[in-house]
Amino acid sequence: MLVDINGDPLTIKKLDSNQTEENSQVAMLLKQYAEHPTQGLTPAKLASLLKEAQEGNLAAIADLAKDIEDKDGHISCELGKRRRAVLGFEWNIKPPRNATPEEQRDADMLVEVLEDATWFTDFKFDLTDAMLKGFCANELQWDYIEKQQLITGYTFRDQNLFKTHPDNYNQLVLNDSSDEGEALNPFGWALHIHKSKSGYVHRAGLLSVLAWPFLFKNYSVRDLAEFLEIYGLPVRVGKYPSGASDAEKATLLRAVMAIGHNAGGIIPRGMEIDFQSAANGQADPFESMIRWCELTQSKAILGGTLTSQADGKTSTNALGNVHQDVKEDITLSDLHQLEQTINRDVIYPMYALNGKSYKGNRRLPRFEFDTSTSDEMRDLAYPLRSLVSLGMQIPQSWVHERLNIPKPSEGEGVLTVPVEDQKGTTPAALNTAIAALNTEYQSRKNQTALDEALNAITNGDMRDEYKATLQPLLNKLNQSSDLAAIELAELYPTLDQDALSELLTRLFFVSELWGTINE
Repeated sequence: MLVDINGDPLTIKKLDSNQTEENSQVAMLLKQYAEHPTQGLTPAKLASLLKEAQEGNLAAIADLAKDIEDKDGHISCELGKRRRAVLGFEWNIKPPRNATPEEQRDADMLVEVLEDATWFTDFKFDLTDAMLKGFCANELQWDYIEKQQLITGYTFRDQNLFKTHPDNYNQLVLNDSSDEGEALNPFGWALHIHKSKSGYVHRAGLLSVLAWPFLFKNYSVRDLAEFLEIYGLPVRVGKYPSGASDAEKATLLRAVMAIGHNAGGIIPRGMEIDFQSAANGQADPFESMIRWCELTQSKAILGGTLTSQADGKTSTNALGNVHQDVKEDITLSDLHQLEQTINRDVIYPMYALNGKSYKGNRRLPRFEFDTSTSDEMRDLAYPLRSLVSLGMQIPQSWVHERLNIPKPSEGEGVLTVPVEDQKGTTPAALNTAIAALNTEYQSRKNQTALDEALNAITNGDMRDEYKATLQPLLNKLNQSSDLAAIELAELYPTLDQDALSELLTRLFFVSELWGTINE
């Protein structure tokens, strides 16, 4: 009998059913309008909503999260940055280690299915809705196509359809008005729980952190609006004669209020309106509170503030880079969590139903995002070349795995260095040159051996364009042994960054050998 990743049995009848719409109690929730708990939100009301979520009622905080995302432009913008950051990464599906030909074919089959799936990009984005609300549930649509059971789409289901099981706060069930709820069908859902914090589902998302700054900012925005409404307007004081009736007093009050906005009005004879000094004050306290709330929200969502806005005082390029590194770490964590959900709820079901090599849950293909960068390749290329030239044995499989570069298939073309660029000595000759340096270090015979070794390196393992670039530096080295006295900006005023990186790598390598010989 086929089971899902959790061991729950699966039947084709359940696979073809739409669980949400078939359950009449749950279907009724689909027709209900969402509540708007931010209307009249107070600290006491917010605390009550969070307490309800802790007791299993997730609908309250789900509606609260939607309201916050709709009403707070700053949260919506920052959250959008984090959610869309995961969409720019390429992905691949790898077979298990030491894969058999059948396992490799099944992994390639899954790649083709998802590459052709027009719904998959939107699916990845919708999963990130769990960052704010703690979880996201998408009901999968299955179809039998060309003798294969395939996922052909999904339906995003609102979080207020769910609640937590009374005996397990981490188990999400459909809210069918029963105490325990209805368990989710195997292979029928892609349920993503995003752990922005540790804890049960109701507090895993960012909502419990962002709700309080949202509340305080709302108070400050309201106070600022009231301040701006009366700022600069003179204080109007109406005077009525003794014995005035209530109707006359009401007439005077309406006139006092109308004159402030309409710059004109009428009052009964015998009554007066005096204009005192204009209202004054500063908006700085309100703006400071709003700013503090938004900075707190940025820290909670992106891990910093300098990737969102600058304060004009403490912002520097170095601090901005640090905050950018923090944001990248958060993105990597988001990607790894998405990988787990996609592997469990998308890859495994299609592999179990269609894979020719499927024999259980131990050897499964893995969905992985490609998180390697061009900077990582560049930073690793030069050290690898130096280490290999020194005789260190580095497996090719490790390099392929580290840089996420696939191994070539049998008979597949590979990149090679053109023959016309392979000038100079071979790697063996380079090793001979390095050995000469070591010999010089041991015997300290004379400077001539050192010069010959350096010539072997600079003339042997360097293409003509590199030699031309380094020639001014070599001339300087011949004139002076003081490397600190060499001004690179003077020698290479127009050198681009890649060429300068190559130059410095060569310089450090030669200078280390020079220092070793002459210590």
